[in-house]
Amino acid sequence: MTLISLSQFVAFLGAAMLLTLAPGPDNLLVLSLGVARGRRAGIAFGLGCASGCLSHTLLAALGVGALIAASPPAFGALKLIGGLYLIWLGWQAWRSRGATEMAGAGGHESAARLFGKGCLANAINPKVVTFFLAFLPQFVDAGRADAAAQMLQLGVIFTLQAAVLFGLLGYFAGAAGQLLQRRPRMGLWLDRLAGTIFVGLGLRLIVDR
Repeated sequence: MTLISLSQFVAFLGAAMLLTLAPGPDNLLVLSLGVARGRRAGIAFGLGCASGCLSHTLLAALGVGALIAASPPAFGALKLIGGLYLIWLGWQAWRSRGATEMAGAGGHESAARLFGKGCLANAINPKVVTFFLAFLPQFVDAGRADAAAQMLQLGVIFTLQAAVLFGLLGYFAGAAGQLLQRRPRMGLWLDRLAGTIFVGLGLRLIVDR
């Protein structure tokens, strides 16, 4: 497999970082969870969101993502599933008593479980499918035959930089959350704020055309 050129790498990395830092659903999810539950939760969920990009990279490289985006029933079903999953996460946050128990009433979740939830939340987001289909090909060198291999490499680069940026976002959001939670009952309201953001994003995903 031929590696992408240095010029491809530099141009793609710059664009990818700007897009990752731009306000969006993933940023809001990582930020709200980090503030509500602390650094560990924010970092774990953020790394999961970044890792979910690998599934979209593979689909884009194989052309499966194009088939999903071209099929209204499949795309609609994926939007519904993704939206309902975010609403469920928000409901769990609202039911908590100050600890954002996003898996139910079983206490603090492990980092591995939060990572998995972040990965799933990103992987079932159909908007990310269409984004990768539109974004990655712009940096593929059409003069070379290995377009799929180039897209795979670009997707891995996107995932790695997203992991760094989302990890930092979760870390600093967690630090801010720890300061806020020193006030009585602040943790409960932070949980409710996080839950509201999750539910709002889920509803937007379902109804947005």
